[in-house]
Amino acid sequence: MTIRLPHGTYEPRAVPLALAPHGAALTSRTVYSAAHVVADPYADVSPDGPAAVDWDATLAFRRHLWSHGLGVAEAMDTAQRGMGLDWSGAAELIRRSAAEAKAAGGTIVCGAGTDQLPPGPATLAQVTAAYEEQLALVESTGSRGVLMASRALAAAARGPEDYLAVYGHLLRQASRPVILHWLGPMFDPALDGYWGSTDLDAATETLLEVVAAHPDSVDGVKVSLLDARREIALRRRLPRGVRCYTGDDFHYPELIAGDDHGFSHALLGILDPLGPLAAEAVRVLDTGDRQGFRALLDPTVELSRHLFEPPTRFYKTGVVLLAWLAGHQAHFTMIGGLQSARSLPHLARAYELADRLGLFPDPLRAEARMKTFLALHGVDQ
Repeated sequence: MTIRLPHGTYEPRAVPLALAPHGAALTSRTVYSAAHVVADPYADVSPDGPAAVDWDATLAFRRHLWSHGLGVAEAMDTAQRGMGLDWSGAAELIRRSAAEAKAAGGTIVCGAGTDQLPPGPATLAQVTAAYEEQLALVESTGSRGVLMASRALAAAARGPEDYLAVYGHLLRQASRPVILHWLGPMFDPALDGYWGSTDLDAATETLLEVVAAHPDSVDGVKVSLLDARREIALRRRLPRGVRCYTGDDFHYPELIAGDDHGFSHALLGILDPLGPLAAEAVRVLDTGDRQGFRALLDPTVELSRHLFEPPTRFYKTGVVLLAWLAGHQAHFTMIGGLQSARSLPHLARAYELADRLGLFPDPLRAEARMKTFLALHGVDQ
C-alpha cells in the first residue's frame, strides 16, 4: 500500500510500536507533556469568538498521557493560550483537568498568566492583579502553578526592576513552589525583551536574581529558547533544589540525558504526540541507560524540528493533526480555525515522519484519514 503525498509517494509502515500504558511514575526525571485541547467541531462559532471545547475528548487525551506515567502541563501555549483559548476557557480547562487528575492519580501543573486583561496598555498593578487572580484559581484546584511569560508585562515593564518587583510579589504570595516560564520570541514575538532586555545574557541575570531571592518558592524554571548551550549554562547556576525544565523542542534528548554536571527535566509540547515513546525512553533512562534513552529519543528530533519550524508558534497545528491521525480525536478542527495555519506539504511531511517513528497505534486508520485529508485538498489517491 502506498499513499500519494505532495512531494511523492510513500509506503506507510504496517506495524506500530508496541507501547502499552504502563502507569507507574517515572523516577529519574520529572516530565510534563504540554497537552493540546480538542475543539468541538459542531459548535457554531467564529474564529474570533469564545472557544468551543470538546471536553470529553480533551480529558480523554490527558488520561492517555497519565496512563503512560507522564505528567500534564495544563493550559500552556500548546493548549492555544493566547491563540484562541481565552482566560474563561482556560479557567474551565484547569478546573476540569485538575479534577480529572485527582480521579486518575495523575500529576498536573497549570499555567497562570495575564490574558484576561483587555487589549491595550496595562499598568504593572493591573498585570500583578491579573497574575494573582489566575494563580489563585490554579492553587484552589490543588495544582502547582506555572507563571507563564506575560505579553502585558513585556509591554508594561520599563526594565529589569519591574520584573523583579512583579515576580517577587507573586512568589511571596504563592502557597506552594511554582515553575517560572521563559518563553522566547520564536514562540511568541510579543515576548521579545522579556526579563527586561533583548540581551539574553542580561535577561538571564534578571531571571537568576528572581530565583535567588525566592529559592524556596520556585520549583523550577522552564526554558523555551531553543538554545541548548544557554539552557545548560543557566541550569548550572540554579540554586540547589530548583529544577531546570527544558522547553527546547530542538535539543531535548541531550538536555534530558544531561552531562556530568547535571540534567534538565522536561515540560514540552512535543511530548503531546510523542507521549508513549517518550515515556518509554525515560523508563530506560531510569535504569541508568543513557545510551538506550538516546537511541529511542534521538530519532524523534527530526519530527519535532519539523513541527516547530518557523513560524514556531503554529506548531500546534501539526500536533493536532497527529492526534487526529492517531485516533485521539475524531476530526482535524482547531479552536480559532488554526488547522489552516500550516501548509499541505508541511502537514504531509509531519504524517510521514510520525509514521516512520511508529507513533500511530493503528497505521491503517492513520493512512485512511491522511488520504481523506489529501483528497480534500486536491491530492487524489
